[in-house]
Amino acid sequence: MSVWRLILRELLHRKLNFALGVLSVFVAVGVLVANVTLLEAHDVCTEELLARKQAEAHKRLAVLEDDYRKYMKELGFNLLILPKEQDLAEFWEQGYASHTMPEQYVQRVSNSGTMLVRHLLPIVQQRILWPEQKRRVILIGTRGEVPLAHRRPKEPMLLAVPERKAVVGYELAQDLGLKPGSPLTLRGREFTVSKVQPLRGSDEDATIWVDLREAQSLLGMEGRINGIEALKCMCKDVTLDQLRAEVAGYLDNEVKVIVRENKVTLRAKARKRVKAEHQQALLAEARGRAALRQTREEFASVVVPLVLIGAAAWIGFLALSNVRERSAEIGILRAIGVRSRSIFSVFLVKALVIGLLGAALGYAAGLVVSVLAARSMPSLMVEDSGKLVMLWLPAAALLAAPLLSMLASWAPATIAARQDPAAVLSKE
Repeated sequence: MSVWRLILRELLHRKLNFALGVLSVFVAVGVLVANVTLLEAHDVCTEELLARKQAEAHKRLAVLEDDYRKYMKELGFNLLILPKEQDLAEFWEQGYASHTMPEQYVQRVSNSGTMLVRHLLPIVQQRILWPEQKRRVILIGTRGEVPLAHRRPKEPMLLAVPERKAVVGYELAQDLGLKPGSPLTLRGREFTVSKVQPLRGSDEDATIWVDLREAQSLLGMEGRINGIEALKCMCKDVTLDQLRAEVAGYLDNEVKVIVRENKVTLRAKARKRVKAEHQQALLAEARGRAALRQTREEFASVVVPLVLIGAAAWIGFLALSNVRERSAEIGILRAIGVRSRSIFSVFLVKALVIGLLGAALGYAAGLVVSVLAARSMPSLMVEDSGKLVMLWLPAAALLAAPLLSMLASWAPATIAARQDPAAVLSKE
């Protein structure tokens, strides 16, 4: 009788024993696959969750960045460079500097390579008598923003006033009935109103803006300015002392640098705080997910070995029970010439088949159960279930399960192969 025929008859004759062996491997592999797949689902879900939160954070920060630019444009400059001799008490009282400095200072800052300031705006500003209207107004002259030589040009916060044009404050325009297109004569020079400023609720409502060269000529300040407006860059974490020292250093310390704590800087600080809070939230989420994974991993590290040991012990028990029940048959087979190696092979091949069949069924069941569980648990929800299929896992199951089954059956198979047929048959 051939070995393969013996194996086939063994599998067909002991169906319950075979089914119980397959069931034990099925349970062990199913539990192993389910735990490994659920851990993978946790990792994939964590990556998707953090990526989603990161995208949401970037989107919100982009909105804040856009708001910041809008506020920056609407609320104006927050850094002012004044002549060194200027008394600040006098400056705050009258609203402009009484001392002047060379206009070329603005170009020196522009060419300095600084990363701390931008949107440079040279101005001359002075309260003057408007003889044609017999009233005092604030005359402001600017040529528009000077771009930084080392940086890409930005959209200007304040556009230049064209020559022979004037921008008039709201209250001044209301009092005099001025509107865009209206003629305006100032100290004998003819201008055309190009724009009326919206109501500011400050001394800006009584200003007239003209081209820098024309304002310098009207004030007798050719080549001179009495201030440089700028915007402090919020992309660098520097102290005010460092900012003042750097900017003043470009101008041989012949200036004073004032930083205004206006809504622009407050908005930027709020943006930085929101960004920090988002980062802290992401870090906390990651730590929470890591702690949850550790808990699941610790649970799996206890359950899976217990199930594997139990399955191995059960297979060994079934094999040993089978050997004892069939000792008479084994003795007869040995008596008619079946070699002990063939008897040994029958039990090992049976264990191999049990391992292969149980592993295949267990893998399929474990994968299905884990995918269904992942879909029903928010902490394991994965958008694409295909990400949970790991090619190495079925290969490992189909290799490890038969090996474990054969090792568990090794001792009973050895006992069966070493039985003395004479001793067995004499007992019958």
